[in-house]
Amino acid sequence: MRRLLPAVLLLALAACGRADRPAASGPRAEPQRPSPHDTAQCQADLRREGVSYRELPDKDYGTGCGVFGAVQLIDIGVPVTGITAMRCGTARAFAGWVRNAVAPGAYQMLGSELARVEGMGTYACRNVVGSARNAARRSGHALANAVDVGSFVLKDGRRISILRDWNSPDQRTRDFLRTVRASACRRFGTVLSPDYNAAHANHLHLEDDRARFCR
Repeated sequence: MRRLLPAVLLLALAACGRADRPAASGPRAEPQRPSPHDTAQCQADLRREGVSYRELPDKDYGTGCGVFGAVQLIDIGVPVTGITAMRCGTARAFAGWVRNAVAPGAYQMLGSELARVEGMGTYACRNVVGSARNAARRSGHALANAVDVGSFVLKDGRRISILRDWNSPDQRTRDFLRTVRASACRRFGTVLSPDYNAAHANHLHLEDDRARFCR
């Protein structure tokens, strides 16, 4: 039964989209902002799920960069490091992913509870990196609409790193990482991993953009 579990979880959680990420024409001079209604609904969803957060003021930094409808996550039930401002929709998807996919996946597939998630940043005013085709395009990070995750620490002391363990010799570890990526593809519009390009060799990029792109 234990041998079947990774495959079962993969089938239950996987839902990836397109194979080629669409190109964009250039940086967004006027950042697209979530509506006040959408932001209010998202915050209500976080409260209903028992997620503790702090609402952040909107900031337009110009040149296609800004923070709009964003929150700072305080407590989602599992400690998370390395994250700052995050658009509420991304924060909602991220909290659900950690609580309902990563945490149970760690316990069921690796035999240990999840101790913390190690992030690698959220907001950053910059363009897409690692893709010549999209080099002129603003990253989702420029709108605090993306979060990068580098590793997962378990309560038994193991640290599962995207960089070191994506192609781990341990089958269970590989299955776990691909399962949590597949689950992220159900919750985020864009999910990028080491399978996408070298720029993502050390992290999962999770973006709430409705692009249906999973790689």
